[in-house]
Formats: sequence, C-alpha cells, structure tokens
Amino acid sequence: MAKTSRGSRPTSFSDTLRVGPGFDLGAVDPESTPGFTQGKKVAEQEIPDHQSRLADLQERLYAQSREGGTRALLLVVQGMDTSGKGGIMRHVVGMLDPQGVHYTAFKAPTEEEKQHDFLWRVGNALPKPGQVGVFDRSQYEDVLIVRVHNLVPEDVWSLRYDQINDFEKTVAESGTAIVKVMLHISSDEQKARLGERLERPDKQWKYNPGDIDERKLWPAYQEAYQAALTKCSTDDAPWFVVPANRKWYARYAVTNLVLERLESLDLGWPTVHYDVAAEKARLAAT
Repeated sequence: MAKTSRGSRPTSFSDTLRVGPGFDLGAVDPESTPGFTQGKKVAEQEIPDHQSRLADLQERLYAQSREGGTRALLLVVQGMDTSGKGGIMRHVVGMLDPQGVHYTAFKAPTEEEKQHDFLWRVGNALPKPGQVGVFDRSQYEDVLIVRVHNLVPEDVWSLRYDQINDFEKTVAESGTAIVKVMLHISSDEQKARLGERLERPDKQWKYNPGDIDERKLWPAYQEAYQAALTKCSTDDAPWFVVPANRKWYARYAVTNLVLERLESLDLGWPTVHYDVAAEKARLAAT
C-alpha cells in the first residue's frame, strides 16, 4: 500500500473491495470510500508515488518477458454507462507506458466474431507476456447486456458463468494475473452525469439517446451484475467492486488494486547472461 501523511489503511484495497461469500451489490454504498478516509486532497498527493511505482513494476514485467518470462497483467473494467470507465483509462491506465499496454474496447460483436464462440474474440485480445492488457468492457457483456436484453436463450447464457470461470483459470495458469473491477454508481448519479452531458456542449458528443432506454432497465442490470459478480469471483480471477460516485476515489482505488496485484507478483530484475565485471573492465578500457 502507498504511504500517506496521516491516518491508517486496511490490509489492502484488494481485501477491502473483493467480492466474497454472501456479497450483496445492493448493500454497497456508491458514495462510500472503503479503506480510505483521508480524502481527495491526500489521494491526489500520492499520484507521483503511484506513477513511480507503476513505472518500476511495468518495466520489471517487461524485462522478465525479454528473458523468457510469461507474466502479464489483465485489467478488466466493467460498469454501467457513465460509471467512469473512460476516466480510469485516462487517469489510471494513462500512468503506464503506452508501449507496454494492450487496450481493447469491446463493442457489439462483428459479423466475423458472431461466427465463433463468445470467448473467441476475448482470447484474441489477451496481453502477451510483459504486457498490461486492458479490457474496456469484456466477456461479461455476454452475461450482462445479453442477459438483460434476452439476446440468446437463458439456457445458453446461464452456462456462460462456468465457461468464463474455466477460461479465466486457464488464462491465470498461463501467467496472466487478472484484476476485474466493477465501477458501482447509483441511479441518481448516473442521471446527474447524463444531465451534465446534455447541458455542456463539450460533453454532448458523449451522450447517446439509447442510454435513457438502458436506464429503464436499471433493476435488471443490477440483478445481472449481482449474478456475474458472485458466480465469477474466484481465487484465479476475483472481482472487486469499487464505489464510483466519487470519481477521485474510483481512480485512486483502481490504481491501488493494480499496484497491489503487480507487487504480489514479486517481480525481480532478470538475471543477465554475461559477466558484469568483465563488461565493466571492457568498457573502462575504451
């Protein structure tokens, strides 16, 4: 955990925000800031430290891959419209070296993708060793929007939870650490954010009339999220629910989740295959 000038921290954001047995999405207050009471100002003061630590860990991850390492990191970001996914990409993923980031925004499947199993396009987008992969939406669309809109029969989408778990287990066993984040906002907050988009010319381009239609299905989406979160939070790929009404907190929490996961990999510098002393002597002689 990053140090602060005052206050105390829980064991980790990972422990605090993880979806475990008996989890109830409806009991999570979107206005809350679990595990952090110091406020926005202190969180912003930690940004330089976060950037420094992320840069070091990302370079170690890449360096290991150059020597045959298989480690990678996959950040999955889900949430209702206006929940702040774009802000996570700019303010959290934006701290990383873009050369080592593999970003994928999952939209409606293309005609080619429809010809394959729903996990086919997800598998094609996985990060390579040494990379940080980022999914803006993900395989979970196939048990969220697909479920809510009845795009396939229930006897099809209901099997997908186990299929996703098996898929993520295979991904984790291959060396890719997975961080799955659900940005949790309230219906009132979403309404306010949509209203802001309509009021401001610089944000009107973000507005989609279809968002209002989706709002009418809020209870169905919350039910679908509850199922996905509880059925697919595993040791290999746990879910973390981040209260997101306060944008600064959501960004701060996700940054810490990524840092904690990278630090848990114990990424050392790879061993070089040459005589360091001899090379120093050769360099000195030039």
